[in-house]
Amino acid sequence: MQKLAVLGGSHLAQLVIHQVNLGGIYEIYGVYDDFGEVGTLVSGVSIKGKIDNVLNDFNENKFDLLFVAIGYSRMDYRERIFNRFKSKIPYANIIHKSCVIDPTVEFGEGVFLFPGVLLDKGVKISDNTLLNIGVTIAHDSKVGEHCFFGPRVSVAGFTEFKSKCYVGTNATIIDNLNICSEVVLGAGSVTVKNLDQAGIYVGVPSKKMKT
Repeated sequence: MQKLAVLGGSHLAQLVIHQVNLGGIYEIYGVYDDFGEVGTLVSGVSIKGKIDNVLNDFNENKFDLLFVAIGYSRMDYRERIFNRFKSKIPYANIIHKSCVIDPTVEFGEGVFLFPGVLLDKGVKISDNTLLNIGVTIAHDSKVGEHCFFGPRVSVAGFTEFKSKCYVGTNATIIDNLNICSEVVLGAGSVTVKNLDQAGIYVGVPSKKMKT
């Protein structure tokens, strides 16, 4: 069984460890976190060192795969950490056994699918993207790098998200839309047109906040 190292010691790391333990696909080697003390336990897994120690430990064959468990409040940092080790250390994909995934779906690296995710024909999920409980993405849609979807998000067909988008709980996005990078869609929002400017969008239909 391959050994997995987890980056980050927050609540998201605890969820990652929980899902990995349930799935039984990987053995968790340890956690790397810049804010915790070495030896401290995160959901029963010890902190092995700081993030600066990761590459050296990988080169010493202490683990096989890496996963970024840094949450949505630090999207730029999440992206930066992922890119720091990309092409140097392979990333794991963590996919809950209850997910329904069409055989034509394509994944990048470092993808996390919570329970109940449904991905239809021709969907593409890019690197370092997280889809929370019950997310549904219809046929031929694409989700870019470093995105974070909350529970019960519903995306219709032929819709594309660029990078670093955060989509809140129960948001709905109709078909044939293009969503630019660094868009935040509020919980319960309904998006019915293309979004070509970064920012926060809320409401039904969703509109950009003037902040």
